[in-house]
Amino acid sequence: MAFITRLFMRSMSSSSTTIALAKKILVKHMKVIGGGLMGTSIAQVAAATDHTVVLVNQTEDILVKSRKGIEESLQKVAKKKFAGNLKGADKFVAKTLSSISTRMDAASMVHSTDLMVEAIVENLQMTNELFKRLGKFAVEHTLFASNISSLQVTSLANSTTRQDQFAGLHFFNPVPLMKLVEVIKTPMTSQKTFESLLDLSKALGKHPVACKDIPGFIMNHLLVPYLIEAVRLYERGDMSKEDVNTAMKLGPGYPMGPFECLDYVRLDTTKFILDGWHEMDSKNPLFQPSPSLNKLVAE
Repeated sequence: MAFITRLFMRSMSSSSTTIALAKKILVKHMKVIGGGLMGTSIAQVAAATDHTVVLVNQTEDILVKSRKGIEESLQKVAKKKFAGNLKGADKFVAKTLSSISTRMDAASMVHSTDLMVEAIVENLQMTNELFKRLGKFAVEHTLFASNISSLQVTSLANSTTRQDQFAGLHFFNPVPLMKLVEVIKTPMTSQKTFESLLDLSKALGKHPVACKDIPGFIMNHLLVPYLIEAVRLYERGDMSKEDVNTAMKLGPGYPMGPFECLDYVRLDTTKFILDGWHEMDSKNPLFQPSPSLNKLVAE
């Protein structure tokens, strides 16, 4: 009897899992909003992994530039991927480009969209207005995601009527090369949405990690305070920039020192992240503004 009960429970568990998996959204059609570096890179990676993509930006000139940038990036990828096979490289570039279309209206072609990914400037008011507008046009099954790195995903989700279908999907620059994707689950994100985005990340050839909606998620939560503490060492006159860079490369073996990393990430981006965190938690010593950083960005 106990054996039969175990078989029954195992069968029920397997059936429940199968049903849950069947309910997940298989993302094949994506809309990426924002024709900047991150938006175009996300569109490129999605198209190269057999997804159809609509890239949206309000300015036609930026869309033309974005498409040209994608083509040039694809040619570099194809050169390595199809070394010595010119025909295969050309076919890969042409096929990927054929999967990308461009639009100036974010509300267009929403009927066939499984996922909308926002990759515009990290401005809470602008992004909230965008998602609020998109929520009026998107079909019922469409998932919403933001490539946000500093603001709270929950704050964006609250601007929509589909909080359970909203999550963070944080890619890293350069997107074609960086394997990491942070999938951020808010308190309202459904397990179905979360698992669908985990599956998508893997389909894009990435390695997803699960994150709660805390400032900076995992990587930036650790990285930005480290970078700013290096700046504070320099501000106090404790060490030179060169010695700090050298120490972190030769000690823990980092590929670049914190000041080199700051230049790569961009000073204005780092300041924007720090300012956002300071606004959320002004008493946290890790989130205090840096006079040197503020001065350099202003200049």
